[in-house]
Amino acid sequence: MACSIALFNVLFILAFLNHCICGSHVLPKQILMDTDMDTDDFFAILYLLKQNRSEVNLKAITISANAWTNAGHAVNQLYDLLYMMGRDDIQVGIGGEGGILFDGTFLPDVGGYLSLAEQENSTAGGCRYRQAIPPGQGGKMDIDNNYGIRKDFLPRGKRHYSSLKQPTSQHVMMETLSSGPTIVLLIGSHTNFATFLMTHPELKKNVEHVFIMAGGVRSENPTGCCPKNATSCIPEQCGDHGNLFTAYTSNSFAEFNLFGDPFAAYQVFHSGLPITLVPLDATNTIPINKDFFLEFEQEQHTYEAQYVFESLKITRDTWFNDEFYTSYFMWDSFTSGILLSSIWHGHDNIKDNDFAELNYRHITIVTSNEPYGIHDGSNPFFDNRTAPKFHLKQRGVHSGHVQTGIRDPFCLVPKGKGKCMDGYTKEVSASEGVKVLVAEKAKPNKDVDSKLDREYFISFLHSLNSPHQTAKFNMKTEFPFYKEVLYKNNVKGRLSGKPVILDLDMSPGDFVTLFYLLKMPRQLIDLKGITITANGWANAATIDIIYDILHMMGRDDIPVGLGEFFALGEAYPALNSTGDCKYRKAIPHGAGGYIDSDTLFGLARDLPHSPRRYTAQNSMKYGVPRDTEHPELRQPKAQEVLQNLINGFESGRKVTILTTGPLTNIATFLLSNTNSSSKIEKLYIIGGHIGQDEALDGNVFTVHSNRKAEFNMYLDPLAAKQVLASKLNITMIPLNILRKASSFTRLLREMQLKKDTPEAIFVHRLLSRMFQLHRSHHAYGHIGMFLGEVVGAAIMADQPQLKVVTQIRPVSVLANRETGSDGWTIVDHRNGNPINLVEDIDSFAYYSHLSTVLNEKNQSAIIASFSAQKKLWSTPPSQIGLPTL
Repeated sequence: MACSIALFNVLFILAFLNHCICGSHVLPKQILMDTDMDTDDFFAILYLLKQNRSEVNLKAITISANAWTNAGHAVNQLYDLLYMMGRDDIQVGIGGEGGILFDGTFLPDVGGYLSLAEQENSTAGGCRYRQAIPPGQGGKMDIDNNYGIRKDFLPRGKRHYSSLKQPTSQHVMMETLSSGPTIVLLIGSHTNFATFLMTHPELKKNVEHVFIMAGGVRSENPTGCCPKNATSCIPEQCGDHGNLFTAYTSNSFAEFNLFGDPFAAYQVFHSGLPITLVPLDATNTIPINKDFFLEFEQEQHTYEAQYVFESLKITRDTWFNDEFYTSYFMWDSFTSGILLSSIWHGHDNIKDNDFAELNYRHITIVTSNEPYGIHDGSNPFFDNRTAPKFHLKQRGVHSGHVQTGIRDPFCLVPKGKGKCMDGYTKEVSASEGVKVLVAEKAKPNKDVDSKLDREYFISFLHSLNSPHQTAKFNMKTEFPFYKEVLYKNNVKGRLSGKPVILDLDMSPGDFVTLFYLLKMPRQLIDLKGITITANGWANAATIDIIYDILHMMGRDDIPVGLGEFFALGEAYPALNSTGDCKYRKAIPHGAGGYIDSDTLFGLARDLPHSPRRYTAQNSMKYGVPRDTEHPELRQPKAQEVLQNLINGFESGRKVTILTTGPLTNIATFLLSNTNSSSKIEKLYIIGGHIGQDEALDGNVFTVHSNRKAEFNMYLDPLAAKQVLASKLNITMIPLNILRKASSFTRLLREMQLKKDTPEAIFVHRLLSRMFQLHRSHHAYGHIGMFLGEVVGAAIMADQPQLKVVTQIRPVSVLANRETGSDGWTIVDHRNGNPINLVEDIDSFAYYSHLSTVLNEKNQSAIIASFSAQKKLWSTPPSQIGLPTL
């Protein structure tokens, strides 16, 4: 095998030199990549970055924000990857605040957060197609954090997302394509590029060629098949054209990239541009087989090779069945190899492509299902309109039933495969489709004696391991004195106060609440644990910000549990890793929404780097198929943390819970622990809107039909209803109280007087940035509502200067699956449960109190910031006075 590897090296270097010589007289080919930053996407990025820059210039990357990753996490991972590779020159675009009006008019900078079928004049919207992607483990949660490897391996780059300063996808596309001929590589959904083509048709002339990894033409899915002679096995995806493993019962034809936005894909394919398609037909012939995996394990001579291999390894170890080696394929990186070979040999010289067999086919993309011309409420391009959107043809191919979700009844066939074809790469006649160059099969290795059975495997491994254009460091080697230290607060022998569990959804105000609780004297408030509700204002991967704040404050001893991803009743029973977004779709994906919560408006990167992080490491005793390499690092579940803390106290001692988001975790706990409510001293709920004053609306500003709900109740009304009907001693801090404590100017004036601690400085920076955004852009008009969340913690802490006034009232929550009234919190004398309702506080005293607590020198930060941490890691320990605990 060693001789074979040496031969590979010689052949690769000769080929590399040959391409350099042959291409030395021409300018490098400029590439624009649009990616959803899935795991195999950054394999493709790294493969291209390793190529000869005199031939290939990866000019810009835009991120597809409606597919496998969430925008804030995706863009920062990409920035870190490029920083590691020394390529901060590459432009990065994501998002945008533009929308599409009802008449089909595109406003500037449509962000691509939603499919074109769902895009209106907002970044809030549904999940018609995106719901096929699980938001949790095995889905977006793992991709956002790269299974926990990202934070452990990638250095923290100098560039990062910053609110309203981040270049948008449309801006980067326009700037790149305006600069001259460009090859476009699409390895995610097609929303960004379709939007660009529909709004800038004059720049189509600069698109030299489009390479697409997507679809399945004549493909037959090799996964989910039954063994020969099996009698009881029921085949799953076996033989399907598509790969929607979560949705094949409704759509067995589509592939994920095209299913993400079928109408956008149709616009790209029918644009008249020259296209090379790399569908499942070809990628199914190049699985990550065991021989390749073992060879890769031995060939990791660069940081980029190590990062890719570790990513493959954790993917294998967490794969949902034992068929990883036959069901995980070279999708996007293989496509980048076909692109590269086409540059070497010419796009039309299809026989000489080094890596794939190519042939022309006539293709179209299915966007709706026959019969055409129907109006059943599923088609936003035709239904409830006097004229079709985008001037589409009446009774044309876009006018049929449009799949509404992965459990769409129209698409389901009893005991059969789904009949819907939305996103299908359908082979048709020349008059119906467009001529596309299609990769049909991966070429075998020319060296028949090699264990590596595909020619592309050779190029991939040698590119990643080449010493040219390689990374100089990773997270742990960038600093000469890097060291991971866990700070655990030792309270033995000290009096501890009220034991508290904080249940939050990681909205911006929740992080200020966390700082406040960590600063309260331990003899008054003893924060025992944190649970995360993952169906609120931030995506689950944002849990790493919690870990970083705890590390900053020297509290790595506090357990953090990851909670539910769906409101009660929203997960699909047939596959509960997927579900609807009936309520969560009210939260914007863009400015003032997920992208800002997930990054703390860009400031999260200034927090110290915690050794603790989310990780996909796991153990068989928790129900997964196999132990991973480090099961001891497993991320705890919220229910485990709640059970361990609530049931773990000595007899007679009770816990207090403060909730700052939807009540999903608490309701789930009560449903499965019916006898544990007696061990909860009090439950403080931040949320609800008692609409006694008809002039005062709630704050669910994106759902115009619902004027009286408050977000925490609206995001899971059934959970709220169950919790408020329980036997718990409940104090509710409703919206009118939160509004009394939501003055940016008054709070900032108090905090400006003194900024004596790192945590006070950080909170002041956060609130100042929020205030600036609030004043400068309409998309941030609502963010003042996050300021009031801290007041609930102060009320729970029994601070007498707040002059809290409460009244016992019978309260209930409406939960009728009606978005116009769900989440209403009403005084209900017939069916309501008596709770303590906060009716007034001294807001001036509150502002002063919060500033005083944050500036208190006791229980202050152990590490002030990431800058301070870098200085620590760059200085010999003998020259630094380390704090003692």
